[in-house]
Amino acid sequence: MAVSLETLRLEAPSTGTVEWRLSDASVGYEDAVAYMQKRAAAIAAGEAPEQIWLLEHPPLYTAGTSADEGDLTEPDRFPVHKTGRGGQYTYHGPGQRVAYVMLNVKERGGDIRCFVRGLEKWLIDTLDTFNVKGERREGRVGVWVDRGLKEDKVAALGIRVSRGVSYHGISFNVDPDLTHYEGIVPCGITAHGVTSLVDLGHPVSMSDVDAALRASFENIFGHTVTVGS
Repeated sequence: MAVSLETLRLEAPSTGTVEWRLSDASVGYEDAVAYMQKRAAAIAAGEAPEQIWLLEHPPLYTAGTSADEGDLTEPDRFPVHKTGRGGQYTYHGPGQRVAYVMLNVKERGGDIRCFVRGLEKWLIDTLDTFNVKGERREGRVGVWVDRGLKEDKVAALGIRVSRGVSYHGISFNVDPDLTHYEGIVPCGITAHGVTSLVDLGHPVSMSDVDAALRASFENIFGHTVTVGS
């Protein structure tokens, strides 16, 4: 039976809390992946608590496991990183909040499709904080906004699950340079574009978004505790 987005909750049955980590300095992509892999393994082994890691990357493109090389239209524009997450090509860079999600999916029910719906609901609820209606679309992962004559993606997600623990995560466009998406076909979709909160007329700060992300996350996935960067 389908799970209602309005009632979806994915709190872990354990009494543990999720660490909430924020890095102020830009983080290199390979360094971030190495950290996530090590942390996910520690979570799976019961040696570390779950963690959400908020950061920004320097300008770069990533290629997911379903990436089509033809969708990389400007291969020399920014560094390109092949990655083990699901999905196709996407962009990361300044003005975009990346949240890496290292959660024990197995302990939260083990249903990966339900887990992904929970991540989408997290983004939709965060957008609602700023009076922006985010929507899901069948066959298109991520969160979209209807702009009348067109639909644009405002947030993307792609995860990998290893030994029951997720890593990689979501990217939320606050105020990135949207022209940087011109070097790829984002997520392999040509019929729609990309946008950001600022592009939609909501000049919010990154700290405003971080606060909204945390509040929306806790409503779905449970309590968080702040840890150092």
